[in-house]
Amino acid sequence: QLQLEESGGGFVRSGGSLRLSCAAAEFTFDWPAIAWFRQAPGKEREALVCISSTFSDSYYADSVKGRFTIARDNAKATAYLQMNSLKPEDTAVYYCAGRRRLCEATAGSYPYWGQGTQVTVSS
Repeated sequence: QLQLEESGGGFVRSGGSLRLSCAAAEFTFDWPAIAWFRQAPGKEREALVCISSTFSDSYYADSVKGRFTIARDNAKATAYLQMNSLKPEDTAVYYCAGRRRLCEATAGSYPYWGQGTQVTVSS
């Protein structure tokens, strides 16, 4: 079982930055892979980026490449999503999700989810 808790969301102006955190009780060398998803009102949940247990990352959304960076600190059992150059279209609820070892791009591949944190970017 894996419990995840996001934090760090909020309100920011266009061009600003936020760092989201996803905390768990424990990270180990093979557990878990952590992905960030987001869901805007009326839209499907979108996979953004993932980091595996071995620190390799996989980016899925072209819209965030070059602006968002994922990282993890196993000692703190926390994963991070650094978001720079934010745009109004980045406004959404952001979720972290976990699965064993390897990254996948589909939400259905992740059995563990946080409660979500709202990010609002004003123009």
